[in-house]
Amino acid sequence: MENISVFRGERLVLDQVGLALDAGDALLLTGPNGAGKSTLLRVLAGLRKPEGGHVLWSGVDALADRSRHAERVAYLGHQDALKPGLTLLENLMLAARASGGDPYSCMSALNISGLSELPARMLSAGQKRRAALARVLLARAPLWLLDEPSLGLDSNTMGLLETLFRTHREAGGIVIATTHVPLPLPDAKSLALPGLNESDIPQTMEDFPEDDLF
Repeated sequence: MENISVFRGERLVLDQVGLALDAGDALLLTGPNGAGKSTLLRVLAGLRKPEGGHVLWSGVDALADRSRHAERVAYLGHQDALKPGLTLLENLMLAARASGGDPYSCMSALNISGLSELPARMLSAGQKRRAALARVLLARAPLWLLDEPSLGLDSNTMGLLETLFRTHREAGGIVIATTHVPLPLPDAKSLALPGLNESDIPQTMEDFPEDDLF
């Protein structure tokens, strides 16, 4: 990633941010609310067009072929993106159509196999987060972009998350995560985003203009 710059309205949120990662690396994005952590993840995922800079994969413009880049990326946002009327298994089966992944092994990895027949609307916040992480596994993508992946997780699930991170990275995968709390990535690199001046931080939803999408 080279010199990524993003404006939110007239506010400069990201100012020529750059980083380089190799296979097996992990990066934690830190900074105050409004610093642009989630925005940067969306840029890397190809969901937000930057005003300047480039996202590169092996030295080539990653976003020149957005369909190909989508195959490289597993993106976890704040929303768990589950259809409330479908069971957990049905939700994961839908996600598996694109990747060919195995929903059953992914549920087992997150210890949610026993919830497979429950409608998503009946799951707790922590269970929904584990289901969303199962979708990340299903994608079988080398680049994981995770926005606050530990939201709603208890200490036992954090242990599972540590195992998932380690296995993914040992296979050459990359993890980039935003966080306000410690994550089980003890050797991760860190990128602190300075954020906006306090007077510039949006206070209401109306202060956030719609993203310019690709």
